[in-house]
Amino acid sequence: MSESPTMDSLADVIRDFLAAPPHGTPQVLIESLGRAVDQVAGALPPRLFYAAVEQAQVAISITDLDANILYVNPAFVRVTGYTLDAVLGHNESLLSDKRTPRHVYQDLWGALTEQRPWSGRMVNRRRDGRRYLAELIVAPVIDASGRTSHYLGMHRDVTEMHRLEQQAANQKALLESAMDAAPVAVALLDGQQQVVLDNIAYKTLASDMGREPAGVILSAARERIGGHPGMGFADLEVTFSFGGSTRWFACSGTWFRERDPSADAFFREETNDYLLLMAKETTDLHRQQEQIRTNAMHALMAESEREQALRETLAAAAYQLRGPFNLLSAALGMLERRIGKCPESDGGIIDVLRQALNAGNEAIATFESSGLRPRNEAAVPLNLNELLRDVLAVVTPRMLALGVTVDWQPASVLPALNGFEGDLRGMFKQLVDNALDALEEVPAQRRELLVRTLTDGAGHVQVVIADQGEGIDDALRFRIFEPFFTTRGEKGHPGMGLALVQEVVNRHAATLALEPGEPRGSRVTVSLPTKSRDA
Repeated sequence: MSESPTMDSLADVIRDFLAAPPHGTPQVLIESLGRAVDQVAGALPPRLFYAAVEQAQVAISITDLDANILYVNPAFVRVTGYTLDAVLGHNESLLSDKRTPRHVYQDLWGALTEQRPWSGRMVNRRRDGRRYLAELIVAPVIDASGRTSHYLGMHRDVTEMHRLEQQAANQKALLESAMDAAPVAVALLDGQQQVVLDNIAYKTLASDMGREPAGVILSAARERIGGHPGMGFADLEVTFSFGGSTRWFACSGTWFRERDPSADAFFREETNDYLLLMAKETTDLHRQQEQIRTNAMHALMAESEREQALRETLAAAAYQLRGPFNLLSAALGMLERRIGKCPESDGGIIDVLRQALNAGNEAIATFESSGLRPRNEAAVPLNLNELLRDVLAVVTPRMLALGVTVDWQPASVLPALNGFEGDLRGMFKQLVDNALDALEEVPAQRRELLVRTLTDGAGHVQVVIADQGEGIDDALRFRIFEPFFTTRGEKGHPGMGLALVQEVVNRHAATLALEPGEPRGSRVTVSLPTKSRDA
């Protein structure tokens, strides 16, 4: 029994065949090589090599050293439209088209001259004149002496593949251009929340912030939605603070799944999750809304101040009217005692005075009830931080004019409390105005105002308003809450401001403490229960 053929013996047969190939057509060449290999391999059936080349789906051609065609397989005929008889003996250049640059052919022949295979793409022309894009592999066939004897060419029509590639590239470029031109920041995040694609607006925002905006947006989404924002979100307002400025954005996030394009997922579908983030800047709109809100607050506060001034004026008028009528009442009492034994001798004066006094008292009571009634307002849930921020916004022009430095220290979280919004806003406006009045009397370097909110742990929200003014004498600390008492009467203050503040405090079942400031000035602390009683 003979030994099994080895690869070395097979190589020897092929080398000998190439060293002295038999004469004949390429079909004879292939069949002769197949028989030679079959003699060594034994197990391969005759004509296998020829049948394999004939049935290959890739266009195959064999040429001589001048690129004259010696053999083409049926796939070549299907791709080019040329029959076997039409191309045999003709040069491969009959497929060439002038749209292929000259340097491509130079590269091809340069590689073949160096006995290296060449691969690339060319624009070829079919027999009917139609162009197609060919992907080629051309390799030299080297004989036993190391010389090139033939060229083997293989190519396929990749026109449709190229069209799809270009279409995908164009769509990608179009999407990127649209993203870059969009007036919103756009970023695509992978499953690990890493940015894999973004546009110019997002890059600019990230550069301004010095960090990834996506992290801030996702943190805000988790805080508002709770947990992982797996269902996405829309129109989420997010605030970015950096470089001493604040910017507002309306943010949206949409999840989508991409099919894994790798070979591993060809038979078993796998997906990758991506989050598309979009952030539209609303800073200008927000500032416009804030300006409108501030203007409305100015108007509301001005109306409240006019109402308060009217109440103070009416209270002062009622107080002034009470004086003469009290004297009249005293005089009537004296007159009644003097002529009490002879009532008929008064000539009816006592009755006239009594009628006048009763009419006057009724008029004053009507005057007070119509002009000094508290506003008809319902108690609503309030956030004191927002309310105080409105008050500070209203008095900002005055603070800027005085050069007052404000230390605004709002508590990060405050429980809501039920209260009368207009009354509380007016009360805090009055307290802030009093503090500014005090600061107006001191040097500019001492004009500091502290406004702080906090909770005391006992169900109360506290508001602290402290100034660095001259402070209040201990002897006056309680008198300043009396009606018509004022230390600034020469400036037109009727002295009802703190009296009305005390009314609001009482109406909310709150407490107010007035203490010396640190290191100077005054410190007012209003403590409001989170469950205020309704009035």
